[in-house]
Amino acid sequence: MSTPAPGRAVESANGLHRSLHERLARIAGEFPRVAFASSLGAEDMVLADAILTGAHPVRIFTLDTGRLHAETLGLVNRIADRYGCAVEIVRPDAEAVSGYVASHGANAFYESIELRKRCCHIRKVEPLRRALASADAWITGLRRSQSATRNDLPERVFDEQHGIFKFNPLADWEEADVWQYLRDRDVPYNPLHDKGYPSIGCEPCTRAIRPGEDIRAGRWWWESSDSRECGLHVASVMDGAGTMTGSTRA
Repeated sequence: MSTPAPGRAVESANGLHRSLHERLARIAGEFPRVAFASSLGAEDMVLADAILTGAHPVRIFTLDTGRLHAETLGLVNRIADRYGCAVEIVRPDAEAVSGYVASHGANAFYESIELRKRCCHIRKVEPLRRALASADAWITGLRRSQSATRNDLPERVFDEQHGIFKFNPLADWEEADVWQYLRDRDVPYNPLHDKGYPSIGCEPCTRAIRPGEDIRAGRWWWESSDSRECGLHVASVMDGAGTMTGSTRA
């Protein structure tokens, strides 16, 4: 968990919060079928709280890969208890998962980048495609300061992979802003964050980070840093600002 940024005034924090609601209202006002893909991480709990307390007409779903931590899945019930809202659960195709396991083994993702990415595709990328098929815009909790590959993250981008607009309302937030929001509003969050897991994915693919490590160092830690992505977030054409690079981002 992060501590508040030095010198962050209450007025500044309140301004961030107002701006977030304004951004969500603009998105929902422009697009009738907005979906929020929640990883149930800290950033996404900020967005879930803002969407639900602000009554923004946004559909919330999460991808249950079948390999998530119990603590992550437990957040679904805590959200229902807190807000009286059921988060939609999207799961991978059972036959595709069974076929992968039968051919390669349940933990084949440790053996090669190709097999790991294939597992991510089956358990995450394809379910996301299905979940977004009925949407005309989607929202994520990505932030620029999460990693070097996200330094140029736009707030709005056309997602060519899914053929819809993608919004990152927290793009300009810092980690301390996220935790200040969660504390100020007593928003439920994944207890793994208190155990050294700033970024949480599937259980066998996530470890706690060590002091001084990058916040995403615990994701696919056995791979080199330039290969640690799952394909959910693909850089696309920026709205009104030309074309971004074609790299994928986890």
